[in-house]
Amino acid sequence: MNILLKQQPMSTIPRKVIFDTDPGVDDAMALFYALAHPDIDVVGITTTFGNVYVEQAVTNALYLCALAGRSMPVTQGVGKPITKVAEAPPEHIHGADGLGNLPHRIALQGQPDPRTSAQFIVDMARRYPGEITLVAVGPLGNLAAALQLAPELPTLVREVILMGGTVLESGNVSPVAEANIWNDPHAADAVFTAGWPLTMVGLDVTHQLILPLTLFQNIAQHHQHIATDTLYHAVQFYSAFYSQHDPVVAHINGCYGHDVLAFVVLTNPELFTLQAGRVRVATDGLAQGQTMMRRKDISYPQHGWHDDIPPTQVCMDVQADACKAVIEATLMRPWLQTPEKSPAK
Repeated sequence: MNILLKQQPMSTIPRKVIFDTDPGVDDAMALFYALAHPDIDVVGITTTFGNVYVEQAVTNALYLCALAGRSMPVTQGVGKPITKVAEAPPEHIHGADGLGNLPHRIALQGQPDPRTSAQFIVDMARRYPGEITLVAVGPLGNLAAALQLAPELPTLVREVILMGGTVLESGNVSPVAEANIWNDPHAADAVFTAGWPLTMVGLDVTHQLILPLTLFQNIAQHHQHIATDTLYHAVQFYSAFYSQHDPVVAHINGCYGHDVLAFVVLTNPELFTLQAGRVRVATDGLAQGQTMMRRKDISYPQHGWHDDIPPTQVCMDVQADACKAVIEATLMRPWLQTPEKSPAK
């Protein structure tokens, strides 16, 4: 069934969130937004491959949290797709280190949690049944692995919000596929058919939001803090790529607000128009990674669209200027703390 939905704003009670990520410049934007927002309680970070190798993802997550003066569990997750051959990280987009090739890093405290990302997700969902929101902005192998560990997981989490896929907008790694889904299409299809409350924030809306580089320059100047200086450096690298390859972005000199929108739909759902329908993922061939949405109530003869496939809420439109204002206001808040440096050896 095809239903147009307008969501209502979230409660003022902070939402417990596990952030599943492959940082990544836009992941860093999203993490800092989540840490800055008073209605989000990030209870842990699970890392995966994608923008960087998973080992680098762990390093970056720990580093970004430490820069902001925050401490939370960070776990290492899957390092390759379930079935397909792994792709090399896109160094030309995020830099070899995922953060725009930082010229140096200061020594900061922080060690990863020894659990796998999948085990951490299951443990936290069992500890806080009905309270955890999974916000996933990379390939979805950790969520698929957690489903294998605990098939009852969809009944334990509050909801899943993922940045990935596209319905009407062209893909960014093929004419029909978005990178996160394409990187592990078998995992993605398992996530879309698992039966939990699921919202997809794909290129249909993220390509409507272009964040100017000056926004991050102003945030860095406002805070005068190493965390926002680091983010500004990373966004400069990221924006240079987009400005070189996309004339629309070049006109603004900025970048798409991919991952951060997964958190904005959590905090400000009223800014999005959603459509409900079953979503499946093509797992091979030229259409590999395509997110196919059943948009009409038709009884298709092809297997895979039957009624027990749960619907996904797909973001189809967004109030981009309002989202940009929310992101700016959130990151301008007094949310940063002094980093705790590692003791000298």
